[in-house]
Amino acid sequence: MNADGAELFRSGWFVESLATQALVVFAIRTRRVPFYRSRPSRPLLVSALGVVTVGVALPMSPLAGPLGFQSLPLGLVLALALMVVLYLVLIEGAKHVFYARADARAALPPVRHRTLRHRIQRRAGRFSHPGPLRPR
Repeated sequence: MNADGAELFRSGWFVESLATQALVVFAIRTRRVPFYRSRPSRPLLVSALGVVTVGVALPMSPLAGPLGFQSLPLGLVLALALMVVLYLVLIEGAKHVFYARADARAALPPVRHRTLRHRIQRRAGRFSHPGPLRPR
């Protein structure tokens, strides 16, 4: 492998590993499907996406040379993005298998699946409740 190939491999490896490590936090923090059934807090979302953004931008920055990185071609960036998405899908599948087995062994309470009606009533309750009574 020539020097350019080694730098390209190192850059791709860095971006892919940083992205998977930062984004897997969303999958392992909850039993539910991340972003769809369980929204992360804004600080967690901003920090994780910020780390991924810096990781993708670093090989294209002036620091790339001293760090031994090389700018990634678009095709490789797309391939890495596909690998990260597939990795997160596999993690989600493994998580479901793990919790299904754990529930069967330990007889844990089942995960509640809230309906749309429940969510609407819960949100509407914030505005329809008079609040605490205040003395006059």
